[in-house]
Amino acid sequence: MTAEQSNPVVGTPYGAVRGRYENGIAVFRGIPYAAPPFGPRRFRPPVPPEPWTGVRDALTFGPTPPKPPYSDAFAKLLSDPVVPGDDCLNLNVWTPEPGPGARLPVMVWLHGGALTRGSSAVPVYDGHAFARDGVVFVSLNYRLGVEGYGLFPDAPANPGLRDQLAALRWVHESIAAFGGDPDRITLFGQSAGAISTGALLAAPQAQGLVRGAVLQSGPPEAFDRDKVRRMVRRMAARLKVPATAEAFAAVDRELLLRTQADVGRLSSPVLGGPTFGIVIDGELVPRDPLEALVDGQVARGVDLLLGWTRDEYRLWLVPGGLHERVDRLGAVALAGAMARCHCGVEVPRGYRALYPGAGTAETVGQLVTDHLLRYPLHRLADARPGNAYLYEFAWPSNLPDLGSCHALELGFVFDTGAIPEAARLAGEGAPQELADTMHEAWVRFAVDGDPGWQAWDDSHPVRIFGEGAPSLAYGPRDPEFALWATDAATREAAVPVVGTPARGSVELRSVVRRLRRTGDVPKSS
Repeated sequence: MTAEQSNPVVGTPYGAVRGRYENGIAVFRGIPYAAPPFGPRRFRPPVPPEPWTGVRDALTFGPTPPKPPYSDAFAKLLSDPVVPGDDCLNLNVWTPEPGPGARLPVMVWLHGGALTRGSSAVPVYDGHAFARDGVVFVSLNYRLGVEGYGLFPDAPANPGLRDQLAALRWVHESIAAFGGDPDRITLFGQSAGAISTGALLAAPQAQGLVRGAVLQSGPPEAFDRDKVRRMVRRMAARLKVPATAEAFAAVDRELLLRTQADVGRLSSPVLGGPTFGIVIDGELVPRDPLEALVDGQVARGVDLLLGWTRDEYRLWLVPGGLHERVDRLGAVALAGAMARCHCGVEVPRGYRALYPGAGTAETVGQLVTDHLLRYPLHRLADARPGNAYLYEFAWPSNLPDLGSCHALELGFVFDTGAIPEAARLAGEGAPQELADTMHEAWVRFAVDGDPGWQAWDDSHPVRIFGEGAPSLAYGPRDPEFALWATDAATREAAVPVVGTPARGSVELRSVVRRLRRTGDVPKSS
């Protein structure tokens, strides 16, 4: 057998690439979808790669974008490989049937990592199981941190999001040659990848490129421009340079990363702080993505799979002992959460009433998670009845105190729970039956837009993935979702519909719905 016969070769718009078969699946790694974003292209929108002649080997993961390492506490739980090199705008394809004519459904993965870390080379994101089950799977790298989301007066905003759009266009134009159907593309992501997915769904330039979207633990949102600008200004002050793209481009790359990590130490999804994020730019992001999806006409034909984990906040608070520090801070931490959620004292009172044994950290964590994550996803589902499916991941990690934390579901969705990198977060002995069930649901959604349970309607069905068989829970409809109750006595008015803490927001909705009938609760904070 010749090398050409044993190793699949596929043509792309910029040249042919050679992959290899791995356990019956054709895998292509490190395919450039844009030119290296350095030199004169630094902090600029992506441009097409230089075409090549002959056949280019696509056998190993390409370079990963510049990023600081995780802290020691997070590095024990989360894998984040580094592949050196400048040609970091690259993607990978797993396909069961390379070649035109197969017309298989396609899934395009956007990794998480707070827009500052992560890459497509994370072992948990291996696409073999999706390709094994008849899906062409694509994962990609995009610029991170200040390189991808710094806000400068002399450079366009959101270059990292522009990278993702360029990759999505590449997939739409090229995936048929790998056996995929460009009219059956599902875009999916987790955390920052889900936020990016929501922004692309709402982007005028991305309309018609995807048929379905999965948002795992991340809502469509735009970050406050001043908050992102403060991050850049703090970095500039430490570097003693102007807060411009030109000045930052002249700084040593490693020094830039160290400064970014140092300034970002105070950031937290729960406690806030300076951060990088997608901002409204008047072009790619002309308005807040959630508002565009809720009341606009964008992505109207796109099916949605939306969800969260029961204890999202535990990944943010438990590593490094922040959970205990928040408990010790008590009222100070609650005041910070109230400011972050723009609410009054009724909110923490309501959560304490619903969870009388909870400490400050749990109260703050669930409150902020409801406000930042579950509430926006509920709003999006309410705007797309019949086309949205909601889930909650409720299986607790076998590691102490992590519970059903942020990112824990990934090893189950990808069916990679058996690898050591997945065990870092889940512990040993994660149930394969749960992985089979979740992975099958994601594949079903990619195939026909239906993951296998009731679509969102007035009964508010939510599929619970936890210990034992998956179940379907229902909650009351409340047109103005609220996050507070007045005092402990109001708990008597609540009708608990699900016994897990993550569904506390549904219980609160029931409380508020009843209280509004007596005029005791304001309609907005």
